[in-house]
Amino acid sequence: MAPLKELDAASTPSAANENELPPLDEGLEFLRLLWAVDQGLRSTSKSMETTMGLTGPQRLVVRLVGQYPGITAGGLAEILHVHPSTLTGVMKRLQKRGVVERRSDPLDARKALLFLTKAGRELDVPSEGTVEAGVKRALSRVPKSRLEGARDVLTALAEELGVGNAPLDDHGEGAAPGDDTAGVVAAGLAPALGLAGTRPGTEPAP
Repeated sequence: MAPLKELDAASTPSAANENELPPLDEGLEFLRLLWAVDQGLRSTSKSMETTMGLTGPQRLVVRLVGQYPGITAGGLAEILHVHPSTLTGVMKRLQKRGVVERRSDPLDARKALLFLTKAGRELDVPSEGTVEAGVKRALSRVPKSRLEGARDVLTALAEELGVGNAPLDDHGEGAAPGDDTAGVVAAGLAPALGLAGTRPGTEPAP
């Protein structure tokens, strides 16, 4: 039997061999790019928490509540294409920080409407170092015709993967209700940036 070192050397391709590997098929290549985007989202989210005090998911919720004051938690989950329980932890943290507040719906006491507080409105401004700032810079370099194609691809992929059917954890698997996950960023990125046509409609009570 060959020594372990020899086996490892034989099974590990050298840098030269890696450069000669055949190209990936379209599906794997696209998945590789999605992986890179996902890793970027997570990395930027951690950086935002350090510099702004908000994670990527929290920042996205602040921006959306600022866009749609008076939206319900159910309506917010609909825009983000996530299960409502996925937002529970995000909302609790934002309320505890005094960034988002709930008010009773004057027309239906069973519903709670979401609004930004004064502190929340101060955060609801374009800022460098955020996910949306990086995405907008990238989109500005791409012709509109190609963005339409990207929208179609992302929409088809979201439908195929059944986005919104269940809450997501950090590994794309079932999460406990209330988890503050990067999945919220990934799921909500397209509608938040105008890459999908979702808008709040009739929202279920939270």
